[in-house]
Amino acid sequence: MKKKNRVKKHEEFQKLIHNGKKAANQSFVFYYLPAAEEEGRIGITLSKKIGNAVKRNLIKRQVRMMCQNLVDFENWPYDGVLIVRFGYLSGTFEQNKKNLEKLLSKATI
Repeated sequence: MKKKNRVKKHEEFQKLIHNGKKAANQSFVFYYLPAAEEEGRIGITLSKKIGNAVKRNLIKRQVRMMCQNLVDFENWPYDGVLIVRFGYLSGTFEQNKKNLEKLLSKATI
C-alpha cells in the first residue's frame, strides 16, 4: 500500500471514527466515509494490548499487504480506518484476508 493511500493524521482518524459508517466482523472494524481526494485511503490501527511493538508492526505490515491486494485505490471511493481486533490473532493470514475481503465488500455495497 503506497503512502499516498494511507490515512496518517490523528484528526482524520478521529473524523472517520466519529462521523463514518461502521462495519465489523471478528477480526476487524472498518469506519468509512466518501473520499476527500480523488483516490481513496485506508488507515490501520490496533491496540497496544494485542502485543509489543514488533508484533503490532508485523500485523500492520500484513494488513497493508492484504489491502494492497484487495483494493484498487484509484477507483476506491472511500477513506477508511481499519481497526484490528483480538480475533485477528486466532486466524491464519488467509482466513484474515478472507475476513477483510468480506468486510470491505459488505461495507461498500
